[in-house]
Amino acid sequence: MSQGTLYIVSAPSGAGKTSLVRELIESLDGIQVSVSHTTRAKREGEVNGVNYHFTQIPEFEAMIARGDFFEYAKVFDNYYGTSRQAVQTLLDAGQDVILEIDWQGARQVREQMPAAVSIFILPPSRSELERRLSSRGTDEHAVIARRMRDAVSEMSHYDEYDYLVINDDFTTALQELQSLVISHRLTLATMQQRHAPLLSALLSQAPGVE
Repeated sequence: MSQGTLYIVSAPSGAGKTSLVRELIESLDGIQVSVSHTTRAKREGEVNGVNYHFTQIPEFEAMIARGDFFEYAKVFDNYYGTSRQAVQTLLDAGQDVILEIDWQGARQVREQMPAAVSIFILPPSRSELERRLSSRGTDEHAVIARRMRDAVSEMSHYDEYDYLVINDDFTTALQELQSLVISHRLTLATMQQRHAPLLSALLSQAPGVE
């Protein structure tokens, strides 16, 4: 069985990453988002094992000590992390896996998985990003300004990634993501693994042929 491909997808808040990834996994077979572990409380409507693996702090810290995470971070007193074993099990089963993580997490994962394919999603302009970040209409100017600073900080690391997708038109951006995944499934190494019996049969000598 061919090994799945690990995709790292990062973006500033407001770039549309979550919607694009959701549509991507709905439109293609054999690809899914890795479910992270977190110590934050479960919110109404969330399902353990679907939205997150909800974990107590002592258990999470024990997993850190054992080196169980590809990457982890502490955000506002809550831990978030990506389980190495869960991702590797999916990859070994031939599943493509997406990690939705920030640039710091992406660095940690790339150090351990150099073959991972990394994609950064950008908005089409600063003004459009600000419009998206303020679209709720209830946030104070200071809150929006902070979000913009955080977004610019995240975007400054775009050049650490393999691919850039600019989400101006949603359909176009989705097609570009689909093309990236499909093209990686057609690389020589992947096709040799996936279709070894076919390739062997095609190149075998027929009886009486020299």
